[in-house]
Amino acid sequence: MKKIFVLLFAISLGNFAFAQETTAPVMHQVSVEELKTFSVLYTQKAAEYRALCYQAFNSAKWTLEKDLKHKKRKEKWAIITDLDETIIDNSYFNAQLIKEGVDFTEAKWKQWTNLSAATAVPGGVEFLQWAASKGIEIFYISNRDTSEVTTTVINLNKLQLPNADAAHCLFRSNKSNKEDRRHKVAENHKIVMLMGDNLNDHAEVFEKKPVDERFAETDKAKEQWGHRYIVLPNAFYGEWENALYNYQRNLSIEQRKKILMDLLKGF
Repeated sequence: MKKIFVLLFAISLGNFAFAQETTAPVMHQVSVEELKTFSVLYTQKAAEYRALCYQAFNSAKWTLEKDLKHKKRKEKWAIITDLDETIIDNSYFNAQLIKEGVDFTEAKWKQWTNLSAATAVPGGVEFLQWAASKGIEIFYISNRDTSEVTTTVINLNKLQLPNADAAHCLFRSNKSNKEDRRHKVAENHKIVMLMGDNLNDHAEVFEKKPVDERFAETDKAKEQWGHRYIVLPNAFYGEWENALYNYQRNLSIEQRKKILMDLLKGF
């Protein structure tokens, strides 16, 4: 009986060793984008994300309904809105990067925008159509490159967005700061609302600031959120992410993981 037990034990060890050898995970190159898997899935699959978008646009409409009662006849009102992750959804692009295990490149991004295939953020088209019906002009200030205006306008027209033409698309030519472009709109219009997924879409005071300073500036403007400033949720990229890495570029995946772990607050 003892011999049989020893034999069975030896076979078990052999099977265990074989299982370890054959079931070991196949290692592959991890991309920076893979850190964002759950964030992209939240955008694509969470009903809570949709609810937050509807909430943002509902707040915007309620604010303007009240403000329109005091609009002067000759005033030209304008809404300035960002595009990506504010009015149009590019999560498909980030999902594809994750699936392919590659990182963002300008060439890859152009491949996506050339398709003019982005869908609408929930509630965005309806809100802007309503605002346009009230005589409010819509300007799309985006940090897409000026070379992408034509394909973007095609995309906006597919979605039936108002003012979907090159004249209303103020894209990045030489710098990402949007303040000059906002001033250009303000020359002939009263800007009644700014919309974006990034705080830089609302004011330049948030630009290139560390996390604690971004918090402080957000607190200073707390009466504006949901009124003059409308923010859309974007958990997979933006200035908030750059601030985590202290605006350092070309960090390795290991360096990023270490920074993220160090920043986490537990109990």
